[in-house]
Amino acid sequence: MIAPVLPPQIDSKATAKAVQALIERHQSHPGALLPLLHAVQDTLGHVPADAVPLIATGLNLSRAEVHGVITYYHHFRSEPAGRHVVQICRAEACQACGADALIGEAERLLGCGLHKTRPDDAVTLEAVYCLGLCASSPALMVDGTPHARVTAATLARIVAQLEIQA
Repeated sequence: MIAPVLPPQIDSKATAKAVQALIERHQSHPGALLPLLHAVQDTLGHVPADAVPLIATGLNLSRAEVHGVITYYHHFRSEPAGRHVVQICRAEACQACGADALIGEAERLLGCGLHKTRPDDAVTLEAVYCLGLCASSPALMVDGTPHARVTAATLARIVAQLEIQA
């Protein structure tokens, strides 16, 4: 069985305190926004909407600038992910080797669409753009563990190990 990655559940006061501590750690560094956003997501499991004004104020940016960066990069989530995160590579090498068909099969097996989390919070399906396994395409990552040369049968075995029902 693949162990789930569980983001901590944090109330908004604790969220504000955690975000403020991360801002203080990063704000004196040039180009602090991206490292700060990574730190927030690593700590909270996502970048909550109520963190955006805190980050903007702490880095002397507009809320629109912070929101724009969060929504531009596929890596950042504004909502918590499911207990399991399945990321399928959509870079050129993986697409050439069948990533689009793999995404369709993943949507069917997992019971959720791309960039969505199932209503039961069991799994989130995401696209990523290069896992560094181009010579072993198509590739995906499940809860931080990479898988290469993934076929529909391989994907079915991986999903079965997650012990979730679609």
